[in-house]
Amino acid sequence: MSAITDNSPVPSRVPLAAIAAAFLTVSLFGFGGGIVWARRIAVERHHWLDEHEFLDIVSLTQFLPGPNIVGIAICIGTKLRGAAGALAALAGFLVIPWSAGLAVGVVCLEYAHTPLLRNVLGGVAAVAAGLIVATGVRLLLPHRRRPAALIFAGLALVLLAFSKLSLLGVLVILVPASIAAAALFAAADR
Repeated sequence: MSAITDNSPVPSRVPLAAIAAAFLTVSLFGFGGGIVWARRIAVERHHWLDEHEFLDIVSLTQFLPGPNIVGIAICIGTKLRGAAGALAALAGFLVIPWSAGLAVGVVCLEYAHTPLLRNVLGGVAAVAAGLIVATGVRLLLPHRRRPAALIFAGLALVLLAFSKLSLLGVLVILVPASIAAAALFAAADR
């Protein structure tokens, strides 16, 4: 994983406050998981990572316990400023949004039975699903010329959408197969 294991110098010029603010933005606007905003901020806006580094981090966080976006924040913060960057990213992502989310959650529980709130949450869920699909397409674009990547992405989509397998089950099935396929293609290219 080049984003995590490379020995490139950590860019110390990125202020901790900028890292915290970036992940505060991800947290506040990242409906549906935050990967859309994390990519937009880290890759497109600030150029802290390139597309492949971001994809490496996303791939790694698929195997870590807990929400992927928290792992992404920690990995990016670590890459930028080490442990202090990881803490800044985590604090930016969690502190204010968690407090606001707790307050909103308490209010929502009080009014969960109302049709208006159900409709609002249904609309938010539909938009979040669209954002997740769009992010998946964007993450796949750099690999569009690699048939194996497209095949495994399609298999993952089909297995998750149409089988009763969990995400972990799909990963257990497809990850070893995709690693073997990558090794075969690499050996064939030599």
